[in-house]
Amino acid sequence: MKVDSILKKAENGERINFEEGVYLYQNASLAQLGVTANQIRTQKADPEIVTYLVDRNINYTNVCTTNCKFCNFYRPPGHEEAYILSREELNQKIIETKEIGGTRILMQGGHHPDLPLTWYTDLLKWLRATHPEIELDCFSPSEIDNLCLVEGKNAFEILEELRDAGLRGLPGGGAELLDDEIRSKVSPKKISGVRWLEIMGAAHELGLHTSCSMVIGFGEKIENRIRHFDLLRSRQDESLNKFNNGFIAFIAWPLQYELVPFGKQSQNKGKLGAGSNEYLRNLAVSRIYLDNIDHFQASWPTMGFEVAEVALEFGADDFGSTMLEENVVSQASNDTHCNARIDEIQTIIRQAGYEYRQRLTDYSLTT
Repeated sequence: MKVDSILKKAENGERINFEEGVYLYQNASLAQLGVTANQIRTQKADPEIVTYLVDRNINYTNVCTTNCKFCNFYRPPGHEEAYILSREELNQKIIETKEIGGTRILMQGGHHPDLPLTWYTDLLKWLRATHPEIELDCFSPSEIDNLCLVEGKNAFEILEELRDAGLRGLPGGGAELLDDEIRSKVSPKKISGVRWLEIMGAAHELGLHTSCSMVIGFGEKIENRIRHFDLLRSRQDESLNKFNNGFIAFIAWPLQYELVPFGKQSQNKGKLGAGSNEYLRNLAVSRIYLDNIDHFQASWPTMGFEVAEVALEFGADDFGSTMLEENVVSQASNDTHCNARIDEIQTIIRQAGYEYRQRLTDYSLTT
């Protein structure tokens, strides 16, 4: 097995297999991976432009029962700091988003054990009536699974009711690493990787927009990372073949661990997170391996603007969103950058040699 032959295979549009993915990750130089990933990027997306989205992340509640070891945001039911946002608070946040040209809210929360499905559908109907021009991408697969448990319904039924109430798409959060060898260690109460993929399949069947994500740096092996890619690629194959719908984009970032319980455990210190080179390597291999996903985002909130600019030469064609508000990643580390002005994003894209274009969730351009 040779690096050059595997890269040439990928450049020619041929699919690489699991063993080849592992070999590339372990043996290809960063420069080699960047060249191939960038070549594939130019085949999948407009080579002249880099897109971005103006939106706001809203966490409607911090009440959660899964107690993930890498999360500092959640509060257990009954905690004095637990909250559920009121409609007045939500309305003000959306008004502020619209004032800067925002087109979407990405709304997620914890696994609240007491909120019924009607609370969510009534909220969506109100949001759709109050702010009809705003795209509503809400509730990760793990939140959908929690609603299944609360209501005694399957994921398709839950998603269908949410869609009919105004839901436009599902965020790709909660994937972390889909290999259950890792999930069982860091989030044993959360849904399995298979269940996450199953719920996304139901969303695809219902015509909802979705993205997929990845978190690296739990102390996993390269094989666990390639397994994550492989599971996503298989889900995408099935969804595209059956429903002509699938994941629109992929985004990965390193674990932010300094302030969370998992990072404070002595046996984990020195093994967690990922530096710039490892992040870029993972991005490039993901672009090469995930041959059925068109768009890849650079993660400026975790890596900073300089590394995110370099990521545009390692397979990324999108700079993500302004993230007017972010509460989960930012509470896990002292070293995150969780909001950006539109002009900052535009300047970075222009400096990298691309034309900047604002987009919607489905990657259609607004300008």
